[in-house]
Amino acid sequence: MTEIAPDVHKEGKIGFFDSGLGGLTILKAVTKELPQYDYVYYGDTANLPLGDKSEEEIYQLTKAGVEELFKKDCLLVVIACNTASAENLRRLQDGFLKDNYPDRRILGVVIPTVEALINSDSTATLLIATKRTVESGKYTLELQNRSPREIKLYSVPTPGLVPLIESGESDEALKKAIDTIEEEQKRNQFDTVILGCTHYTKLKDGLRSHFNSSLEILSQDEIIPNKLIDYLNRHPELAEQLGQGSTRTIHLTLHRPDYDNALKELLGGVII
Repeated sequence: MTEIAPDVHKEGKIGFFDSGLGGLTILKAVTKELPQYDYVYYGDTANLPLGDKSEEEIYQLTKAGVEELFKKDCLLVVIACNTASAENLRRLQDGFLKDNYPDRRILGVVIPTVEALINSDSTATLLIATKRTVESGKYTLELQNRSPREIKLYSVPTPGLVPLIESGESDEALKKAIDTIEEEQKRNQFDTVILGCTHYTKLKDGLRSHFNSSLEILSQDEIIPNKLIDYLNRHPELAEQLGQGSTRTIHLTLHRPDYDNALKELLGGVII
């Protein structure tokens, strides 16, 4: 395991779980808006990517990561992975959490993103995501259950993007994403694209530059911070238990040298 900065505070912390770099972009965005809290990130890089694994494998790996974060004094854990959120969040909340950690909380990224879509002006949207996220149908289900108006949702899996982004080939990932979106535009009309994988936050600027104002791009690093602020405001009893030492602790199940620069870049000069 790789750790960044000593974990010296005993008060409650906010945890983040993902398989790789995607969740770190969410952590960076959250710490920018809420710098006072103590954060722990658990990246299961040994099992990257989750999107090509079975539902049971994803559940067991996510549960193990969440449990590690609870052991590190996290009172609230954000599953910063669409695949894990789509497949297993409800199961974790209703079973594992209720039976073992009834005083802790687990949040995901799918519902906040659906809420952001509902609050937009979109009438038709394209979701690009991992194969497992698309197959879960979670976005479609939550949109149907929550939206007071009709929003058409088209979904297309983009399984090749995560490996490219993880290997530092973001330009190639951007090209593939553009090709996928433009191919889908030949079949369906839509005004918005959901980047349904936290890794894809790395592509938002390139996509906005390419499509200009013709498409709205919903990126989760711009959604989750405000949703977390709202959650803490609505649960002051939890917020009051959180330590405010501004610590950042990173745990990776498999360290890779190329992560060093990425971690420094994403977390503002943190040194391993």
